Amino acid sequence: MVLLAPPGRYAALMTQEGFRCEIFPLERKSANPLVELGTILRLWQWLRREKPDLLHNFTIKPVLYGSLAARLVGMSRVVNAVPGLGFAFSEGQSVLRVMVSVLYRISLGKSMAIFQNPEDQAVFIKNRFIHPAQTRFIPGSGVDTQVFLPAPEPESPPVALFAGRFLRSKGVAEFVEAARRLRAKGIAARFALVGGVYLDNPDSITTQELSAWQAEGVVEYWGWRDDMHQVVPQSALICLPTSYKEGLPRSLLEAGACGRPVITTDIPGCRLVARPGENALLVAPHDLDGLTKALETLLTNRALRIRMGSRGREIVESEFSVETITAKTLRVYEELDA
Repeated sequence: MVLLAPPGRYAALMTQEGFRCEIFPLERKSANPLVELGTILRLWQWLRREKPDLLHNFTIKPVLYGSLAARLVGMSRVVNAVPGLGFAFSEGQSVLRVMVSVLYRISLGKSMAIFQNPEDQAVFIKNRFIHPAQTRFIPGSGVDTQVFLPAPEPESPPVALFAGRFLRSKGVAEFVEAARRLRAKGIAARFALVGGVYLDNPDSITTQELSAWQAEGVVEYWGWRDDMHQVVPQSALICLPTSYKEGLPRSLLEAGACGRPVITTDIPGCRLVARPGENALLVAPHDLDGLTKALETLLTNRALRIRMGSRGREIVESEFSVETITAKTLRVYEELDA
């Protein structure tokens, strides 16, 4: 097996798992036509050289460019994992949305597409990006329930945790404002951020904003972490007030696996795992008053947090374990062999 990916910290880990890793530079936010055409050309050359039996693309640019390169070399066994509609389908991105839509129609061809939620699947079918028979619904990437384990809350003021990219569409600024309101109200709680600033993304907060929040004392910044199985149990709840076109947010799965309730928005992807009244409180996107009230409700009711967290563990174990999701993905591979 070969893993083709941009440079990063995980290449050595994947090599230990039996993959041959090759570094493939990819500009995530580039819109330069010459750069993008160069990327497609390099993928075409790589496919001609390697002649893989099956190509599995993951995330939006690899899906678009990998599928197009595969069509150019006449490769038919292609699986595309679509982890959400992404920034192009966010509010105010009509021009980018048109461009990406055209690319989807050109590139996907006879490939098989896996969607993390049925709403995204419906968008692709409605817009004729792909034929319905070429789509499959598999909820998320799964979570290792033997690594992410339930643990009692720490004996300290409860911690509300935001974990994710620090993008405005992910709701990080709204989380901070809700924290500011609750602290002013005297609610005994802590508010923490885990993740990072993405300076190449126009939707990102700035390092100056993050520094100002820290200096104000409204939130704690725990940095970027790759040990979330240890981070999540330090919290009392996970909060993701996103308006981003999510597939199925991994942070919500990790919360459930660790027995933590979630507060998130009532949008596709999120509501797939966040069940109101069971393991979650749902609010409307951009509803700061609703978000503040939901945070106060859970932060001041330990018994409710424990009940919801327990139910979250049950949901993740039965529907979203990595074993369950992997088995469904392998069945898609088998379909291509039939």
